[in-house]
Amino acid sequence: MIDLHTHTLFSDGELLPAELIQRADAMGHRGIALTDHVDTSNLDFVLPRVRAVVNELNRHHGVKSLAGVELTHVPPELINDLTLQARDLGADIVVVHGETIVEPVLAGTNRAAIEAGVDVLAHPGLLTAEEAALAAQKGVLLEITSRRGHSLANGRVAALARAAGAGLVVNTDSHAPSDLINRAMAEKVALGAGVLPEELPALFANAERLLARAGGVLA
Repeated sequence: MIDLHTHTLFSDGELLPAELIQRADAMGHRGIALTDHVDTSNLDFVLPRVRAVVNELNRHHGVKSLAGVELTHVPPELINDLTLQARDLGADIVVVHGETIVEPVLAGTNRAAIEAGVDVLAHPGLLTAEEAALAAQKGVLLEITSRRGHSLANGRVAALARAAGAGLVVNTDSHAPSDLINRAMAEKVALGAGVLPEELPALFANAERLLARAGGVLA
């Protein structure tokens, strides 16, 4: 399992980075990204600290950890600049909190995130066909999520991604220890969203490629 969307005490998660990483390691994960909620107010506070702890703990664990952020509820007009700022601060991965159907995310967030070339558009809700096609063009991965509420639109996301040739990834959006899942459950989540069995290898390869691109290849 490679989980590219999780939260720690640096936002609204329950665990310190060290415990989250240890739990992922104990579950046999290959990789995990720490992507706490940020906006203009805390990006430059959270990311350097997550970057430091990831650098330290990667010397002690088999699971490879990535330092990232989830840009959350920011105006679409700010997403590009905040993405660039996050990368300048050392983010391995930039996730955007997409237009989930269970929160009042600003319209235009999905498109702005894709245009900014973020790595993962999380729980994009009522994604449009045009946005899915743009994600395919830009190489932005669309998230199938195991998180309650956000997952209600998984089927739509999977269908539009297939039609457009966009890449998918399964993430947990973990906030608590019980949110973490193993590879077998991730496969069930994908299948439940309408991903075909023969499509699973390509789906999980997307996470492998992002982990490799971020420098998280296992030795």
